[in-house]
Amino acid sequence: MSAAKKRNLVSVEDYLGGELISPVKHEYLGGVVYAMAGARNVHNLINGNVFGSLHARLRGRRCRPFNSDTKIRIRLPTQVRFYYPDVSVICRPNPQRDSFQDGETGTLQEAGMTPRLLDSSTTLTVPDKGTPRARAHRRAAASSENISVPGWAKA
Repeated sequence: MSAAKKRNLVSVEDYLGGELISPVKHEYLGGVVYAMAGARNVHNLINGNVFGSLHARLRGRRCRPFNSDTKIRIRLPTQVRFYYPDVSVICRPNPQRDSFQDGETGTLQEAGMTPRLLDSSTTLTVPDKGTPRARAHRRAAASSENISVPGWAKA
């Protein structure tokens, strides 16, 4: 007989409080918290260029770009998730005192555009394709705008 692995779930309030003081960013998937890895310089350069282009293009408009330090809250019927996408375009920003962004109902469509920079030779780079975290990333990617940039793979 195998025992199911029991997890101690973290509340949204505890997660948000911890993120304010943590030197490492974490994703939050329905009470389970995952530390995030850093990115390569080339990824950060491309990400900065995408953000800069969006910033220039959206100047003076209602929608605004946010960088990868901005958490996006996604409210699903059975749980809440927080991600740090590479770039987000938010058209209905939360109050400036909040540490995250979302839309009125918390869907990515209402939050605006949430692009993810993908390695041109692979799909989303997430650990252990069969894990709940990997499946959550694939679902989030399916509901966001993915940008594949040729030529930056393994640079």
